[in-house]
Amino acid sequence: MFDLFRNRLKDVKGIRNSLLQFIKEQLQKAEGGEGENIKGVYVYVTCADAEKYLYEAALYTEDSERFKKEEVQKIADDFAISLPLTWTMEISFVDIPPPEAIKATDVDAALFISTRTKPAVHKQATASIKILVGEAEKEMYTITSSFPGKINIGRERKVQTADGFYRENFIAFTDSVSNKANKSVSRQHAHIEWDMENASFFLYADEGGIPPLNKMKVRTPDGNIEKIQTKEIGRRLRDGDQIMIGESAILEFSYNSPENSAING
Repeated sequence: MFDLFRNRLKDVKGIRNSLLQFIKEQLQKAEGGEGENIKGVYVYVTCADAEKYLYEAALYTEDSERFKKEEVQKIADDFAISLPLTWTMEISFVDIPPPEAIKATDVDAALFISTRTKPAVHKQATASIKILVGEAEKEMYTITSSFPGKINIGRERKVQTADGFYRENFIAFTDSVSNKANKSVSRQHAHIEWDMENASFFLYADEGGIPPLNKMKVRTPDGNIEKIQTKEIGRRLRDGDQIMIGESAILEFSYNSPENSAING
């Protein structure tokens, strides 16, 4: 009987409906149903490779925000679960979900809900930064969630700041006058930080990365362009993001797999 029910879930609509039912039940349980305490929802899909395309379609993985906005947020509204405006959602395909995540019975997925009293699952993450346009000391950089301090980006390895101290750029563009893309990269352009609470890398502008001087913007895999206008607000980096530093220097961000795929999204 159970196998027959499982077979009915082997289509996109069945998988989506079962996932939404599971998410609804867990949202209602979290913090006694008080949605304003929920900070993040993490979905871990553990399906077989042969069924991955079904789950990808069910979760609208080509549009990372659609499942959150059109499906989960609607459930929250329909069932009076008052999620805060800043709640986040991460969807990832993994072999084994974190031990803290709750496994679904009807679909190959698990769920972890981060609240004010239960922070996001901390998972060691590794990502790559590839230089697509411009000339840096290396063509590829590897960063990890255990990196001590800020991962600075700028022109030249060591530069003196306005207060007289020195800053070291981990991702260092050369001071080559022959490379046009490098000319608009500031010596103190940007930095990346690991945010443990959100289990993600965040990109921040530094003095040289905001108007009216040099600029910085990100293009998502969907083609959306997001400008970074202030030093105070970081931008969550997602797999496949392209970061434009200055006028034309471009870096590509990607999470390394398979062990860190739970941080994608």
